[in-house]
Amino acid sequence: MTPAVFLDRDGTMIRDVHYLRRLEDVQWFASTIDAIRLMNQAGFLVFVVTNQSGVGQGAIPAAFVPEVHARMAETLAAGGARVDGWFYCPHHPSAEIERYRANCDCRKPAPGLVRQAQAQHAIDLAKSFVIGDKPIDVALGVAVGARSILVRTGYGEEAVRAHGGRVPGAAFVAADLMEATSWLLGASGHPRGDA
Repeated sequence: MTPAVFLDRDGTMIRDVHYLRRLEDVQWFASTIDAIRLMNQAGFLVFVVTNQSGVGQGAIPAAFVPEVHARMAETLAAGGARVDGWFYCPHHPSAEIERYRANCDCRKPAPGLVRQAQAQHAIDLAKSFVIGDKPIDVALGVAVGARSILVRTGYGEEAVRAHGGRVPGAAFVAADLMEATSWLLGASGHPRGDA
């Protein structure tokens, strides 16, 4: 059983541009690749778990999401980092496209995307982390028995303000993905400098 980190995509790894429609609109946060490389070096599996309701709303072609993830994987690899699996939910209860209109079990904070990763890998959820910029990411961690970290990038600062500085269910609130990584490495017994 291996510990894992489940990362939100938009607002956590890259800037949230609402519906990401073009590859050239992928804007990485400065420390994302370094942070993921540290997670890899510390022995964590790394997965991306992202709601992409723009597919169900007809704003994003379904084939475009894997294309974005393939391009992101190339960029990570060039920086010596990797994601072990990319999982996304295209559904929404009021989706414009009927086949995506559903109250599914994969739209965060439901645990379906984590369960998909579990079906492919032996994951120790008790030693795992979920990192994201929204309360639904925190709730996902709580739902699967992992520790949740909220980052202040993306919608995170807004969430922190809305909850008076503390986000219910979050084990830690970090400035960005690098600070989240430093904290989780320390919490796991991997001092950041030794990872």
